[in-house]
Amino acid sequence: MVLVSGLVPARFLTLTAHLVIVITIFWSRDKNVLASLPLQYSPQQYQRQDLELVVALAVTLGLFAVELAGFLAGVSMFNKTQSLLSIGAHTAAAVALLFFLFDQWDSSLYWGIFALCSALPAAFEILLFVSVFGFKRKPL
Repeated sequence: MVLVSGLVPARFLTLTAHLVIVITIFWSRDKNVLASLPLQYSPQQYQRQDLELVVALAVTLGLFAVELAGFLAGVSMFNKTQSLLSIGAHTAAAVALLFFLFDQWDSSLYWGIFALCSALPAAFEILLFVSVFGFKRKPL
């Protein structure tokens, strides 16, 4: 049980770190949008790239809500497999998004980070949520 009790705070901290970085990118997304545009661009191109990044960040925040709901409801709080997946994915996301933020990466690279580090753990969280509340099974 020592392993499980150590995973719970680590998972919460990595989720929170990833969430804080995503909110920070929301506030300072201008440089990343400019990095994905050519030297000469129109206002429509800027608005399109900005909208794409805003949509990606908004979907990420929605998946955070799903994952935090499952975690705080106790569905996956003590599930070792989900905790390890979540810790690994959100730690990788935090590191990658720090580079994304500070090195001003192209905004299209965000979708790859999103798929591996936000969508994957949220999908497993949804599966656990459905198995617990839909099929009335105990969490593993």
